[in-house]
Amino acid sequence: MDLTYTEEEEDFRARLRTWLGTALHRLPPKPSPDDWPGRRAYDTAWQRMLYDAGYADLHWDASPTQRLIFLEETELAGAPYVGANFVGLLHAGPTIAAEGSAAQRERWLPPILRGDEIWCQGFSEPDAGSDLASLRTKAVRDGDSYVVTGSKIWTSHAEVADWCELLVRTDPDAPRHRGISWLALPMDAPGVTVRPLRTLAGSTEFAEMFLDEVRVPVTHRIGDENDGWRVTMVTLSFERGTAFVGEVVACRRTLGALAAAARAGGRWDDPVLRRRLGRLHAEFRALWRLTQWNVSESQRTGGVPGTGGSVFKLRYSHARQELYDTAADVLGAESLDLGHEWTLDRLSSLSYTIAAGTSQIQQNIIAERILGLPKPPKGGG
Repeated sequence: MDLTYTEEEEDFRARLRTWLGTALHRLPPKPSPDDWPGRRAYDTAWQRMLYDAGYADLHWDASPTQRLIFLEETELAGAPYVGANFVGLLHAGPTIAAEGSAAQRERWLPPILRGDEIWCQGFSEPDAGSDLASLRTKAVRDGDSYVVTGSKIWTSHAEVADWCELLVRTDPDAPRHRGISWLALPMDAPGVTVRPLRTLAGSTEFAEMFLDEVRVPVTHRIGDENDGWRVTMVTLSFERGTAFVGEVVACRRTLGALAAAARAGGRWDDPVLRRRLGRLHAEFRALWRLTQWNVSESQRTGGVPGTGGSVFKLRYSHARQELYDTAADVLGAESLDLGHEWTLDRLSSLSYTIAAGTSQIQQNIIAERILGLPKPPKGGG
């Protein structure tokens, strides 16, 4: 494991930092959190700025270490996060780059990088959440197309998306992990219905999606037919391994602001609070080191994050919740104000032990694939 940066990587950091110092002043005001068309326009405009400056392709055409530096510096500078571009840039794009054909990479990657097209994620179903392999949305081959029927839930950014990374069952008779395919679904296809879902924090970033005999060209399949579970593991390794890097930096920044708020509010003399802040400081420093380890391992193995991402995701989910629980203690009654950024972040943090695979799923992955423990007996806990 190499946690140091080369001279070339530090030069890249310096150039990026200089560019951010001027580019951020050209951004328009941020839209309201409820204005999804406005948020899409804002996020895609930022992505276009990155593209024009030569930084848009860092998510898959650069070394993992350069991606780490990019995410660290943009977060430290207060640059916009990927926002509505999240699925395309951090899930679908890297998956297509790793598993797609040359024609598929040429078709889908440039529009993602330019901010021209937004993607959503169609994985979970009402009866297939943590147990994703039990999904029922079916795709029946009909000539050069699949006819897709079923439903999805918690479809991220569906209401503003152009494309969906969609998991379907193409062989109902195969073992459940072996009869799945990964498709790129055009969201304007006839038969697609989207109904936004409102979260605890009031956002509509998720939706239900209903598919009524939707035709998807076979050329939109990433990987071989019925090999979608393996392709999905590539997608999830990116989601768990590198997609949260910027958020670790954001949490460390929030922790510093929280300590400042405790001092300003007269809470710094509380030894229990100071211990909590100190422990969180150690937690996020350790998570940052774990991130560097995962990136180093990813670079050694060709760019796809490994099972170490599950270790990171498991601990990060709980550390984030602890951070915003502490923020609520510091804010006191003000923590009930939904207009406060930390209040919304606290509500959002509750979902992190479910998103990208529940904590229980991550524990199983760590136990079986890292520690080599046997699988529990069928019907057991």
